[in-house]
Amino acid sequence: MELIIAKTAGFCMGVDLALHKLDNAVANPPQEGIIYTLGPIIHNPQVLELYKSQGVQQTDGKKNLAATDVVIIRAHGIPRQILDRFKDQNITIIDATCPKVKKAQILIHKQAEQNKHLLLFGERDHPEVRGLVSYAPKHTVFESLEELRTHTLHDGQKYFLAAQTTQDRESFDAIRDYLLLNVDSSMVILDTICAATKDRQEEVRELSGRVQAMIVVGGKNSGNTRRLAQIALETGIYTVHIEIAQELPIKELAQFERIGLTAGASTPSWIIADVATTLQERLRYSSEEKSKKKL
Repeated sequence: MELIIAKTAGFCMGVDLALHKLDNAVANPPQEGIIYTLGPIIHNPQVLELYKSQGVQQTDGKKNLAATDVVIIRAHGIPRQILDRFKDQNITIIDATCPKVKKAQILIHKQAEQNKHLLLFGERDHPEVRGLVSYAPKHTVFESLEELRTHTLHDGQKYFLAAQTTQDRESFDAIRDYLLLNVDSSMVILDTICAATKDRQEEVRELSGRVQAMIVVGGKNSGNTRRLAQIALETGIYTVHIEIAQELPIKELAQFERIGLTAGASTPSWIIADVATTLQERLRYSSEEKSKKKL
């Protein structure tokens, strides 16, 4: 069995930066307060459990916190209304919003200030999306070109297009072309998709053409990880999305000679390494067992 690991697998810059800030807070905790993150700082259950064991708690932003508490703003960013509420409570705020997400928030705010209506390509229930639309009073969120077509866009309203930073580049380009051709040829298009996301998606497409099966590692609630799995699946090869090595479907994977392995932007290197090691050991064992049975 040959295992090919994607070069782009694992933490992106934004996640690495957010966890670095959280690590610094844990290393220098408040004397009397508690370290909170607003929701999960990243979408990876194993990483979150590790920080929970170190005393880091989560808040939903609804309850008042003590002035001695510290709040880490998650990598996905948060709605501006919640950020304002934290500021009013005079608590210490450490902004770990991914720089790419922060840039998208700023760009959207500038366009919205011109009385434009935001058309946002993204997952409407995703925390990043909830944060982005908080900067545009008038907005429409859609998850596909097909869904966008069902919305009525009014002639008297100026629109602009943006995307969740981890959305699929090819889908975004198709949406852009549709809007410029059918709605407004001068519409402002904000290119808010992260370059690292684009690189990961392109590598999955390329790698899927060289392997017979693809393993995608990362949180089941991670949007960018789910999209990597979707891209691989759409190429027609066997694809499995797992969080940890124990979830590997060894029996199914044993039939393939060449397997690809990639991981979402919030998947730590130790989980990727564990999956790779477990796969190689289990399939080698499986192969040896098959050889014994033939004898």
